[in-house]
Amino acid sequence: MQYTTLGRTGLKVSRLCLGTMTFGWSADEPTAHAIMDAAFDGGINFFDTADVYSRWVEGNPGGVSEQMIGTWLKTKPRREVIIATKVRGRMWDGPNGEGLSRSHIIQAVEDSLRRLQTDYIDLYQTHSPDRDTPLDETLAAMDTLVRDSKVRYVGASNYQAWLLMKSLWVSDVKNLVRYDSLQPHYSMLHRAEFERELAAVCRDQGIGVIPYSPLAAGFLTGKYTRDNQTPDSTRSSGGLIQRLVNNEDAYKVMDEVNSIAQSHDVPAAQVALAWQLAQDVITSPIIGARTVEQLQQVIGATEIELSSEEVESLNKASSMF
Repeated sequence: MQYTTLGRTGLKVSRLCLGTMTFGWSADEPTAHAIMDAAFDGGINFFDTADVYSRWVEGNPGGVSEQMIGTWLKTKPRREVIIATKVRGRMWDGPNGEGLSRSHIIQAVEDSLRRLQTDYIDLYQTHSPDRDTPLDETLAAMDTLVRDSKVRYVGASNYQAWLLMKSLWVSDVKNLVRYDSLQPHYSMLHRAEFERELAAVCRDQGIGVIPYSPLAAGFLTGKYTRDNQTPDSTRSSGGLIQRLVNNEDAYKVMDEVNSIAQSHDVPAAQVALAWQLAQDVITSPIIGARTVEQLQQVIGATEIELSSEEVESLNKASSMF
């Protein structure tokens, strides 16, 4: 496993981050623990979750992923694990049960700390913007958490370039903690949203980039084909997958990924991840897994070195996305 710093900070994180959205949804606690054990043993020290995971599942109140991480974390040296979680979504009833107000953040972090069974969070991220709350209120609340040693670094997710730059300006002017990472939606099949403006901002401002859905909800693993468009009952009903399985251009990208994967004798998913890791602005793509076997299919991606010609061929094949 390779390691790098998170943006301009000195924090060393693995070049792959384990996403835990599946925990409590399509992976039960023993499976979740086995996946985290395999990731940790494979050199991954960076684990991403959110307080709302997986509240959309019937009978799941949210916080279940954090709880599963918390019970696992008690079996590992805390200082060797980087835990990232998020705040923004609705976690309780009432007008202050969601958002990025000081009121919600201060309560939400205590709840996350309790579920994670730890006294600090390495990276605390705003899950998405909150138009109802001024940026300085949100950043001042985050600043308080850092000063109180409950949080070590802060990041943002799903922010547009203008809002990210404005947030950095507010931090600078008000002398508040700043966002040191961004979690954008980015893959070979979803390029424009990040590459149009956000990539340049992150590169210029020294912001670590930890993309989610780098395998396009599993499409870039190669399991979806022209002849088999519904191999995964968990994902096949999702909007992204529905758009991709009906898009011939997506299969043409997959043809190129498969060709390069065959030449390296590795799974297609590793090539898709290696394409991201070849970019200087990318810190650590977030990979998800429902089983240990799925994790083992992708964990070797950091060891693949794509040639400049291979990167260019993938760029060309996916340029319309």
